[in-house]
Amino acid sequence: YFLSDIVALKPAVMGEVTGAELIAEALKTQKVEYMFGIVGVPIIEVAMAAQAAGIKYVGMRNEQAACYAASAIGYLTGRGVSCCPPPPVSLADHSAVTEAICALKAAKTPLVIIGKGAAYGRAEALLRQFVEISGLPFLPTPMGKGVIPDDHPNCVAAARSRALLQADVVLLFGARLNWILHFGLPPRFNPNVKIIQVDLCAEEMSNNVKSVALLGDIGAIVTQLLTCVREHGWKYPSSTEWWGSLKEKIAANAEISKGLALNTTLPMNYYTVFHHISQQLPHDCVIVSEGANTMDIGRTMLNNYLPRHRLDAGTFGTMGVGLGFAIAAAAMEKSRDKSRRVVCVEGDSAFGFSGMEVETMCRYNLPVVIIVVNNNGIYSGLDPEAWKEMAKMGDLTSIAPPVSLLPEARYDQVMTAFGGQGFLVRTAEELKSALELSLSDWDRPSLLNVLIDPSSDRKQQVSAAL
Repeated sequence: YFLSDIVALKPAVMGEVTGAELIAEALKTQKVEYMFGIVGVPIIEVAMAAQAAGIKYVGMRNEQAACYAASAIGYLTGRGVSCCPPPPVSLADHSAVTEAICALKAAKTPLVIIGKGAAYGRAEALLRQFVEISGLPFLPTPMGKGVIPDDHPNCVAAARSRALLQADVVLLFGARLNWILHFGLPPRFNPNVKIIQVDLCAEEMSNNVKSVALLGDIGAIVTQLLTCVREHGWKYPSSTEWWGSLKEKIAANAEISKGLALNTTLPMNYYTVFHHISQQLPHDCVIVSEGANTMDIGRTMLNNYLPRHRLDAGTFGTMGVGLGFAIAAAAMEKSRDKSRRVVCVEGDSAFGFSGMEVETMCRYNLPVVIIVVNNNGIYSGLDPEAWKEMAKMGDLTSIAPPVSLLPEARYDQVMTAFGGQGFLVRTAEELKSALELSLSDWDRPSLLNVLIDPSSDRKQQVSAAL
C-alpha cells in the first residue's frame, strides 16, 4: 500500500466508525500510551487509528521484540494489561504477622530477599524503612535490584551463596522460590530453613518449602511488619557473628573481583570491562542486561540505585529481550522532561536475537547506548587464528564447537549502517573514550563492540547456577 491507498481506506460516510477506530478508542480508554508492532494489511489501519487517537506507535522489526517492549512498558509504568480491575488492598492475617516477627527475633542467621514483586508493587520506601529499622541483611533478586540501593550497608548480594546456604529464616518480599532462588532447596539452601513469604498469589505459598504465608498487598504487609517490629522494640544486632561472617565474605569476594577488574592483560576479561563501565554510568540510568556470562557477571558488577531501573531476562530466562526492553525504556524516557540514559549491556549471542532493532532505534532517534560484550560465542568462543586453523580441517558444520560464533564480528558496523554511532573497542582506554562519547550524545543510539578474551569466564562459583 502507498500512502494515498491507505488514506483512501478511511470511511467515506460521515459518522461511520471503523473497527480500527473502535480498537484504538478502546485502548485509549484503557490509558494505553504506546503501541509496539509490525503492520500489514489489515493492521495498518489499526496503527493509524491509534496514532490519530493519541497513542504513540513504535514500528518494530520483529514481533517478539514488540511483545518484549510492550511487557517492559507495563512493568516500568505499573500498568500491565489486565482484563480485571485491580483487587482491593488486602492485609495479612495478624497472627501470621506476629508469627513472622517472632521467627525473625528467634533467628540466628536471618535474611531478607527482595524480588521483582516489590519493585512492581512500588514498595521501595516502606521496605527501606523495614530493613533499616529491623537491621536485617538483605539481598535482591536480579529484577529486585535497586528497590533498595545496591550500595546500601545492609545489602549482602556480594555474599549471596553464603547468605542463602546459612540463613535459618528467610523473609521473601515479592520473590518466589523458582529456579532463580534454587527452589528454596538444598544444597543451596539450609535444609531446615524457615520461609516467611509475602505475596499476592495464594498459589505461590509453600511451593517446595512450607512457609509462613503473609498473603496480600506488599505495601500493606510491610506496614504491618513495621508496626509489629516497633511494638516489639526489636532490632537485629549488627554485632552478631552472622553479620561478621557476611561482611567477611563480601570483602573476600570484592578482593577477587578487584584483582580481575584491574587486570591489564589484553584481550580484556569480563571484570575489567564491567569495572570501567560501572565507573561511568549515571546513577539514575536504566540498565538492560541480557546474555549468559554477561548478564550473570553484570548483575554483581553493575549497581542499581533506583527501583525499576534494571530489566533483564527475568524468571523465564528469555533470550532476545534486550533491545525490545531498551526501546521501550528509551521511548518512555524520551517523553519525560528530564530523560535518563538507557544502557543495554548484552553478550554477542544475545545481540543476535534482535540485532535488527538497532534500525528501530535509529529511525525514532532513541539514544540507547548498547554495549556488546563480544567473546566470539555462547559462554565461550574461539580467537580468529584458532578459527582459521579449524576451518582448514574440514566442514565447519561438523567440527566447529556449537557454542562458537564468528570471531570479532563487527556488530558496531550494524549500528553505523543505519546512522548511529559504532565503536570497535579492544582496550580499557578505548572503552572509556567510546562510552563517554556515547553517553554525551542524546540525538542517536550508539553501539560499543567490546572484544574480550574468548576464554574469559566468571570467577569460581559455589555452583554453576545463579
